[in-house]
Amino acid sequence: MARDRNNTDYTGPVRRILITMLVLVLASIFLAWRIDSPRVERFRAAFVDRFVPTFDWAMVPVTKVLTMVDGFQSYSRIHSQNQQLRRELQQMKAWKEAAVQLDQQNAKLLALNQVRLDPKLTSVSGVVLADSGGPFRQSVLINVGSHDGIVDGWATMDGLGLVGRISGVGNSTSRVILLTDTSSMVPVTIRPSGQQAILSGDNSMLPPIDFLEHPEQVRAGDQVVSSGDGGVFPAGILVGQVVEDRDRRLRVRLAADYERLDFLRVLRSHPAEQLHDAGVLIPPPPPLADLPEGNPAPQPKPAGQNDG
Repeated sequence: MARDRNNTDYTGPVRRILITMLVLVLASIFLAWRIDSPRVERFRAAFVDRFVPTFDWAMVPVTKVLTMVDGFQSYSRIHSQNQQLRRELQQMKAWKEAAVQLDQQNAKLLALNQVRLDPKLTSVSGVVLADSGGPFRQSVLINVGSHDGIVDGWATMDGLGLVGRISGVGNSTSRVILLTDTSSMVPVTIRPSGQQAILSGDNSMLPPIDFLEHPEQVRAGDQVVSSGDGGVFPAGILVGQVVEDRDRRLRVRLAADYERLDFLRVLRSHPAEQLHDAGVLIPPPPPLADLPEGNPAPQPKPAGQNDG
């Protein structure tokens, strides 16, 4: 019996007592907080003034955690805004690049329109589709052909100077042989000396000048234009300037921008009128049967001399 008394469990009653007391305390606090009385209001104010300031140390971790959460949310918003700004910046860069390309194309088209040509010459503008240049052939393709009235042999130029000639015409495309091609030989005139020469392509950006009669009259920096001889190119189109290489051979620095051939102008050149007869100014000599025997054929008189 003594053993049973020593082993009695008091945890159940103590737990019930503590729960009852806690409920009573909470109910009292609730009622005290809900009662609308000046005395109770003073009690509440005194309680808050006494105990609440002493719990500031307990609120510090909570305040820090809330500050960290606000900072993380702010960082997340800033990160998302930064990513959006980066995407917009990439789009703006793409638009800027497109605008620069359009501006360059516009400038080249304006340069084509500002080139002064013979009023009798008309032109067709085309876009360079492909550069088929190689170590043995220098040519490009443009998007105009026989449907646009292009004829084989017509001259082409950019906004600065002569580029080449048409060599091969399709329905909607044409091939342009550049002045640098080895098969290109263009009659040119060197100003101001007026020397006639041939510009021969050698697959370099400085084609040489051949068949120059008086090279001592030509200086570096002289202007080179097409002469129009042979009817291959119209006369007076700018080709470039004379330069000297290391071997003191005369070459031409081409005026056309071969690094950026985006647009080309095809010149509608018309062949020169061919003379098939002597005309009335130079009468033909009389036939030998009509001349008297022993009298030679009359010789034409020099200009400026009159009879008598």
